[in-house]
Amino acid sequence: MNKANNPSIKSWIKVEQDSDFPMQNIPFGIFSPQEKSPRPATIIGNTVIDLSILAEEGFFDEILPDDGYDAFFSSELNDIIGLGKEFTAKLRLRISDLFSIDNEVIRDDDDLKSVLLFDIEEVQMHLPIEIGDYTDFYSSIEHATNVGTMFRDPDNALFPNWRSLPVGYHGRASSIVVSGTDIHRPVGQTLPAGEEKPVFGPCRLFDFELEMAFITGKQTKLGESINIEDADDYIFGMVVFNDLSARDIQKWEYVPLGPFLSKSFGSVVSPWIVTLDALEAFKVEGPKQEPEVLPYLQTKGNKNLDIDLKVFIKPEGGEETMVSNSNYKYLYWNMAQQLTHQTVNGCNINVGDMYASGTISGPTPEAYGSMLELSWGGKKTLKLKDGSERKFIQDNDTIIMRAFAEKDGVRIGFGESVTKVLPAKEF
Repeated sequence: MNKANNPSIKSWIKVEQDSDFPMQNIPFGIFSPQEKSPRPATIIGNTVIDLSILAEEGFFDEILPDDGYDAFFSSELNDIIGLGKEFTAKLRLRISDLFSIDNEVIRDDDDLKSVLLFDIEEVQMHLPIEIGDYTDFYSSIEHATNVGTMFRDPDNALFPNWRSLPVGYHGRASSIVVSGTDIHRPVGQTLPAGEEKPVFGPCRLFDFELEMAFITGKQTKLGESINIEDADDYIFGMVVFNDLSARDIQKWEYVPLGPFLSKSFGSVVSPWIVTLDALEAFKVEGPKQEPEVLPYLQTKGNKNLDIDLKVFIKPEGGEETMVSNSNYKYLYWNMAQQLTHQTVNGCNINVGDMYASGTISGPTPEAYGSMLELSWGGKKTLKLKDGSERKFIQDNDTIIMRAFAEKDGVRIGFGESVTKVLPAKEF
């Protein structure tokens, strides 16, 4: 067991029982205290820890490589991640030691704590990485089957290639934003039912897509491929990913090339990157893949993760209602297969690239990961706690996604992905 993951470790920082961020987590993010520039951080309980102060005070000197000091004063995590997983594993362990309940070095230094520790409610969180490239996969067989059933032949819901390779497309990195960023309803072309010519105007079928995304921590050169057995070495950590979608715009523009304007107006990620190291204990077996995949995609051992996923809708002035409860373990194609397939043609990757899972739906209706499925294309309605009904997302609704893994009394959470849907801007 990674020592930082030891379930018995306690902190002198207060941690509520249901916190996403116990001592066993130690995720990484970018925050800014009041009137200060963005810088790297971690979090224990509700307390944000300024890693630049720890570096400045020399607490990382014993583990830092010669060229690593400046990484702790960057406004993105790319430089820290780029120091390698061996270093970030040591960093988590060092932080775990410093904030363990019996370590008095920082615990009893009030002056240091006054500049080091911040309540999460008093700081601003930022997009944790500079995203160079972004791939969105389509890796849930339940989701792909549901969509194929609605829009094509129910007897042939999946395209012929779906069980042979992780389907994906190259998305727009510039419109990925951090939790708490509001998104305007997009405008674009749609083809109303029964009409022959498209019209222009606001999207009517605004949707969320419940996804997770992983971030790469190593780069490759053009022409190199990543072997399936080495894929985990290239993956640093994960975030919650809300891939907002305009279903009516998507339906009209999709053929022949796939998503474009319907997907590029905003995707919202949680601010903390949870490392693969922290998720070791939650590995589980994935769905049986039939027919057998080609050798370059065949994996050994447990490659899926048991991560509980929930989506809530909160109308303006109302309380939140859970509308979806899914799990990351349902994914047909795992992260190792996704990354291996991404690079099998020699595509080079970089530190900070982001790879979203695609909508994660489970086998039962309450586990569907989009309004498209939950309302079955608008044929069903969902009732919220305030009595209002939804088929798709309305203006001023807030979409909240939460994710956590829990086992043997340890809960490793990801925080929230939150966005409010604002009315379309005039064009």
